[in-house]
Parts: sequence; structure tokens; C-alpha cells
Amino acid sequence: MTSDQLAIHTFTTKPWSIDECIENYARHGFGGISIWRETVEGEDLARVSRRLKDSGLKPVSYVRGGFFTGTTAEARRQAIDNNLRIIRDSETLGLPMIVLVCGATPGQSPRENLSQIQDSIAAILPAAENAGIRLAIEPLHPMYAGDRCAVATMADANDLCEALNHPLLGVAADVYHIWWDSKLEQEITRCAAADRLFAFHVCDFKADLEHPLLDRELPGQGLGTCARVNDLVKAAGFSGMTEVEIFSRRYWTENQHQFLEKIKAACAPLR
Repeated sequence: MTSDQLAIHTFTTKPWSIDECIENYARHGFGGISIWRETVEGEDLARVSRRLKDSGLKPVSYVRGGFFTGTTAEARRQAIDNNLRIIRDSETLGLPMIVLVCGATPGQSPRENLSQIQDSIAAILPAAENAGIRLAIEPLHPMYAGDRCAVATMADANDLCEALNHPLLGVAADVYHIWWDSKLEQEITRCAAADRLFAFHVCDFKADLEHPLLDRELPGQGLGTCARVNDLVKAAGFSGMTEVEIFSRRYWTENQHQFLEKIKAACAPLR
């Protein structure tokens, strides 16, 4: 896979500002960018949008919305309001898709969390439709199911999409979170057949994680899951940009230009 087929998530190069990300991703020959909200916090979003348009990078997604669950109606209403703001910000930035990490509240059952997630997505879909922005539900690894995301499998995400049945609602498949699923091929095929496979994220999973969130690895440097999942996604018909999303305290201490070159080399064997 060539670098112009890759989009880099700005959290991958966390030490850089949004301007450094835009300038250097383009300089290194990457094709696109997915912008994390943390990277543009406090920035003039219209200015960032202009800078992005001038860069030649393809705008892929805004990360992240969601976190819909809560024990009170007021908490859930505030989450909906926050996501409506995220939709407006995504529109200002010119980013056509928002990745949803849907949330989970400790003490609630998975079914309660999933029900609240479904209701909340339904509440924000009209605003997404008005803005022409797609919403991509990202299933997270089950280790996050208690307090971060009750959507733990591709099947969970597919079920939510089927229940809401909206053309702007789909799934973001992230290797780190879904590689372990014995029904993965079936659910990727199901998702793609319904035209709901909106995004594909790569990094590798390590067996000896030092941190459950911030110790991800380059493709091919962990359990070797990327190539297999990449082949499943491509065989299902996914033709969008492959997004690189690596959270690593170790790589963040390195020279970020060298890190980007490592990403190119690691992703090159992917088809």
C-alpha cells in the first residue's frame, strides 16, 4: 500500500499541532487526514479548514463523537447536545464523517447502554443529515466495554445500524478492537453488503500491553493482525482510505518524522 492511500489520525503524532500535522503529512506524501478534536481544541476551525484545503490532503473523519450513555436523562441530553456541536464543528472543518465511540456507564447492563446509544444516535441523525455528514460507529475491544464503549463487536455495530436504518449511519472497523472476533469475516461481509463499512483503521495489537490504550504497535509489529483483517475488509469491497491510528507513548517520544517513515514501511505490505 502506498502512502497516498493512507490517512493519518492526528493523535498518531500527538506531539504535533494541527498545523504541523497538516504540513508534515502532506510533505511525507500521505493522502489524507483524520482530525482528533483534541488536536484542534482552541483553534479557529474555519482557519484550519482553509489550511486543510490548501494542503491537498483528503479530509476523512473527525474523531470522536459519542459517549452517549448516562444514569440520568440530563446526562444523556447533555451528551446529545455535545454531539450536535461536534456535527457543527465537523461541518466547519469540512470533514465528511464523525467516528462515534458510543460510551458505557458503569453499573448499567450492556443492554441498557446499547438502548441509550441507539436512542441518542437517533436523536442526532437529523442534524447529521442536514449537514451531510456520515456517522461511523466504532466497536471497541471488550476490555473497554465497562466504561468506554458498550459496542464491543462488529455484530453490535451492525445491529445498531440495522435498527436505525439510515444511509448516513455505518461502521468504522479498527483492527486493534476487532481482530479477535471469531465471527469477524461474517460481520465484515454483512456490513459491507449493506454499504455500511464506512472506515477502516489500522495498528497492531500487542500480547504484552504495557497500557490498554497507549501501547499500540505498527502494522506487522504486534500479533500480525493487520494483514489478515485488511484482506477481509478489501475482499468485502472496501475501497476507502486506510486510516492509521496508533496511540503509543513510546512512539510519541521519538522523532515524529521518523515515525511517519516507519508507518510507511509498515503499511507497504498491505494491499
